[in-house]
Amino acid sequence: MNIEFVKYHGAGNDYIALDGRNLDLDWGSISKSISTPHFGVCSDGIVVVKNSDVADVRMRIFNPDGSEAEMSGNGIRLFSKFVFDNKICDQNLSSLKVETIGGLRDVFPKFKDGEMISAKVAMGEPKFLRDQIPVNPEIVRENVEITDYEINVGENLTISCVNIGNPHAVLITETDVDQFNLERIGPLIENNALFPNRINFEIVNIISRDSIKARIFERGAGETLSSGTGTSACGVICIRKKLVHRDVRVNVPGGFLDISWNEGDEVYLEGPTEKVFSGTWEL
Repeated sequence: MNIEFVKYHGAGNDYIALDGRNLDLDWGSISKSISTPHFGVCSDGIVVVKNSDVADVRMRIFNPDGSEAEMSGNGIRLFSKFVFDNKICDQNLSSLKVETIGGLRDVFPKFKDGEMISAKVAMGEPKFLRDQIPVNPEIVRENVEITDYEINVGENLTISCVNIGNPHAVLITETDVDQFNLERIGPLIENNALFPNRINFEIVNIISRDSIKARIFERGAGETLSSGTGTSACGVICIRKKLVHRDVRVNVPGGFLDISWNEGDEVYLEGPTEKVFSGTWEL
């Protein structure tokens, strides 16, 4: 059996999009094989279109290790481009409502010459409490916000956690993020006993009141050039600590993404969408 796919990227975060509306397949296994460097197409995961009873479409998203993710800010923008490119939904929609495990999300596309070139995503309201992340209640006894929490991974690091459809731990540091040993520290944070569902990990430098610089270690994928939920988490934590303005640009190795957040409201993420190539994958 063959299945058609399209590969997209948003600020260097790349996903393979597939139409799975009439297919009942092991998408986790497919993601492991198709995402593999050298032996597969190579990507940060796959996004799969499914039918929805509560939204325009439903998105399932799988990491390169085969695990299913709740949400991805870059993934949902690229997913939406695939939906519009393939006329699964009408381009005249002012917004696309997408069902995800992390909740319903609204995507506001921007078109040029009939092609979607970027989008703004309503990422939902961030959550900060222990049980919302989640964090192991046997380690943190009270259901409190996980802010400025000291974690030991061979060295003491101070992290703040937030859930934006999926869980994140953010470290704000004066050490240049380019010099930070993310390859070693990332897996230790991701798989720490503090986090029963594992966690995404971001490190941040404050550049100015309008701009920050980050590197991202994604749960189930490793370091990525960018991440929608990851940059949103970085922006939210920095805004909440009043280190930056409420509109902040997050510079990542793959480019930049713009985050906007007013406390008590949804987080908004805006960034580009670009098609890389299409092809056929033999199952």
